[in-house]
Amino acid sequence: MDKLAAVLASGRAAYDRGDWKAAYQQFSRARAQSALTLEDLSQFSSAAFSCGMVKDMLGSSEELYHRLLREGDASKAAMKALSLGLMWVLRGDTVVGSGWINRARRLLRSEQESVEHGFLLYLEAAYALSFYDSGPAVSAAIQLDEMGERLQSPALTCLGLVLSGMVDVRNGRCSDGFAQLDEAMLTVLAEQIAPEWAGDIYCTVIHVCHQLADLRRMRAWTTATERWCEQFTNGLTYSGICRVHRLQLLSFEGSWARLEEELERSSADLEDRNPWVAGEAYYQLGEIRRLLGNAAGAWNAFSRARNLGVEPQPGEALLWLDTGRPDAGWSALCAALDVPDRLARAQLLRPAVHMAQLQGLHDQAERLCQDLEETAATYASTGFQAWAEHARGGLLTAQHRPDEALPILRSAARLYHEIDARYEVANIYELLGKAHRDLGQLELAAANTAAALEIYRGLGANRDIQRLSPATSPAGLTPREIEVLICLTEGASNKEIAAELFISQKTVGRHLANIFAKLDVTTRTAAAAWAHEQNLAPGHSRL
Repeated sequence: MDKLAAVLASGRAAYDRGDWKAAYQQFSRARAQSALTLEDLSQFSSAAFSCGMVKDMLGSSEELYHRLLREGDASKAAMKALSLGLMWVLRGDTVVGSGWINRARRLLRSEQESVEHGFLLYLEAAYALSFYDSGPAVSAAIQLDEMGERLQSPALTCLGLVLSGMVDVRNGRCSDGFAQLDEAMLTVLAEQIAPEWAGDIYCTVIHVCHQLADLRRMRAWTTATERWCEQFTNGLTYSGICRVHRLQLLSFEGSWARLEEELERSSADLEDRNPWVAGEAYYQLGEIRRLLGNAAGAWNAFSRARNLGVEPQPGEALLWLDTGRPDAGWSALCAALDVPDRLARAQLLRPAVHMAQLQGLHDQAERLCQDLEETAATYASTGFQAWAEHARGGLLTAQHRPDEALPILRSAARLYHEIDARYEVANIYELLGKAHRDLGQLELAAANTAAALEIYRGLGANRDIQRLSPATSPAGLTPREIEVLICLTEGASNKEIAAELFISQKTVGRHLANIFAKLDVTTRTAAAAWAHEQNLAPGHSRL
């Protein structure tokens, strides 16, 4: 046996036993010496895909397409063109991807109905769905189900279920939609559909789970994808994508300092393989850096996300707010809200409610909050419901309506606990502290604020730690007592103070008694004089 024959035999044997790395290496050596047969070239392309060698996979697939075309096998050439179309779209180059899909379309135009026609139908419908046009997907799902039965093709039935499931989920019929997506996964698990298409199905479903903030389902699908990826070695593209999804989940749970390094590495690794997912990873990196207090690093990550086609909102808008430009943040968020995709819009609504309230746009904040509540009711997502209650509780707290805010905030805390969203839990504890303080329940206020601060410290949320850490206050006055004292220096009566701060006159009296005791004075005049000496005159910052 000559050397070339030995190398090819070794590559084929490695491929048969699923050793993709060895198969890729041996076929690469053989290909450098001589043209491969169609079968060997197909195995080389498959091994390159399994190893994440994207350029070699694309190059060998294109060579396969042309050779199949020359041999007159239009159906197989069309299928290869469709796979290339899928891969280029995943890489973020929809123009090249569309070109390959059109080549398949032309080839299949004169062919009898085949499985390849079904894959073309799926890609066309999925592409339309990505632009919020569900009509082709509804029609294609029905056709694929019928074709799957006629052609005895589980793969086509699977693709029909995916389209139908995605349409149902996007239209708020989440239970029906996910039931169909779960059924489609049975075909994937049975290995009745090619890996590149199986991986796309996994990633499509995980992405919609992330959009819905359905973190429990996202964890389940991510775990299933990780198990599926175990059959591949050394850098399968989908393994990298799955890693990003896992890091997104872990970002909700904490350990930001460790995740920052992993996200940066994963983002860079995927830029050439799947730019869009790399952009998602850079966005998550920017969010972590923002919360860690690294504004420069966050700007950089958000910029890289945008360059890869991912609009970095609401994180960038919140970064404008954090760095003293709430007007710029509000403008950016308003622009991002002008999208037809209700799922994408939902992720922007809670920050938008908060920023509208800060801008003094109370009517707009109310409309945005109602929009989020309606969306949460439509999709029945635990995450959406938590966001809606968080937004409503925040509005009521800002309006000094603590009795109404407290039960809603407690419900939001329970929902956030269910999905392990630690940072959001801390946000709720902070709001609970403010609500209890408005009611004059100072011990409960202090306990909730301390709980929020403890979580922030565990996460390393430096911006929030700095904001909530006890500051040195004259005579040990609380923030609310300082507010009451400032009103007093303006000559306000107890009734006027109560109206100004949205608290009862009884609560005002209790605050004044505490203030007098801490200042060791007995009259309002003496307390006002002390306030002027401490520069706590009107205009002092109020919390």
